[in-house]
Amino acid sequence: MQSDSMRSMQIDFHIRLTVLLSVFLIFFFNIYGLFSLVRKRLSEIFLNLIVAVGNIFIAAMAVTFFLRDFEYSRMVIIYSAVFGFMLLALWQYVMHQIEVKHLPIPTVFVAADSEEQERLKTKIRKTYGLEKSTLKFISTDNETDTIKQIEASDIVLIGESLPVEEKEHIFHIANEKKKMVILVPTLYEISCSKMYLWQIDDLPTQRVSRMLLTLEQRILKRTLDIVVAVTALILLSPVMLVTAVIVKLDSPGPIIYSQVRVGRFGKEFKVHKFRSMRQDAEAKTGPVLAGENDPRITKFGHFMRATRLDELPQLINVLKGEMSIVGPRPERPFFVEQFIKEKPEYAYRHNVKPGITGLAQIAGKYNTTAYDKLVYDLIYIQNVSVTYDLTLMLQTLKVLITKESTEGVK
Repeated sequence: MQSDSMRSMQIDFHIRLTVLLSVFLIFFFNIYGLFSLVRKRLSEIFLNLIVAVGNIFIAAMAVTFFLRDFEYSRMVIIYSAVFGFMLLALWQYVMHQIEVKHLPIPTVFVAADSEEQERLKTKIRKTYGLEKSTLKFISTDNETDTIKQIEASDIVLIGESLPVEEKEHIFHIANEKKKMVILVPTLYEISCSKMYLWQIDDLPTQRVSRMLLTLEQRILKRTLDIVVAVTALILLSPVMLVTAVIVKLDSPGPIIYSQVRVGRFGKEFKVHKFRSMRQDAEAKTGPVLAGENDPRITKFGHFMRATRLDELPQLINVLKGEMSIVGPRPERPFFVEQFIKEKPEYAYRHNVKPGITGLAQIAGKYNTTAYDKLVYDLIYIQNVSVTYDLTLMLQTLKVLITKESTEGVK
């Protein structure tokens, strides 16, 4: 009788665990974009799958620890994670091959001035699934020819260099011809991406977002920051201790490197990092961005930068309220001054607290141009929410094992 009761408990537990794991799988597959394989490299798919299965494995371990009603072998979960990864990898591979086989090589119509055309052409040639695409370029002298080129294209890519009137005209033609439209946004387009109905008498108007967080957003974001920072400091304290010892043994100089950065509303503060460069790194050069194969970086510094270990002391900055977990990366006053002179809209990224991670770090690379990073940062500011922050935190795990994300400036 007791044996039957125990068996019934085991079956009930496994059913509940299966349901929970299915929910975790759907959640993490959505976070890491594994439900859509279009125009993705196999290496990217498998990397996302490793991180997703790793998260599911951790979640399963937590569930069996807190909710178990009997002794449950952790080895079963490990074997399940390995076997599950193999099956999922095989499924993803087969589906990817089917999509690649049936996905036609697209024709891309590029609407931009001559200078931006070259930049967009380079980016397209580096994009998986578009590298062999046929490119057509705007013909400003002949509208009939432009219409024909759009008709013969699959994708219409509108650059940020064209006047608004011309963008609207091309957009209208592309929509009329049922073409996919991709826009390289300016500050104007990003600002207009999130608008609210505003009536003046019976006249319908739209209020443009000021790219400022509401009081509710600030409170929720601050609460999330404190919870995550305290939890991370507790869990990662052994890692930080070992890192500190290795930094001290690796090269002479202080363990923690503090540097002035620009924070919210332009207020300066000192950001803290584990030192990854020689103590006299900028003694002769002054402020210089880290370059590719930079000789100033120490041996252990390369590893810390690749794994983002050098950023861990910034959790203290988060607790002090100077930074957030997610937000635009804080930059040095010297470079901020230069960037604002080139692009005045760069100042808008200071409407929120800087972050340890952010959309620009996840979607871009270290050597992504300042303007492209700015676009990512402004898009993030327009879409700030607790859910979005949690999503970006989880996606940061993938960046930690992606070598290209830490490439220096060439």
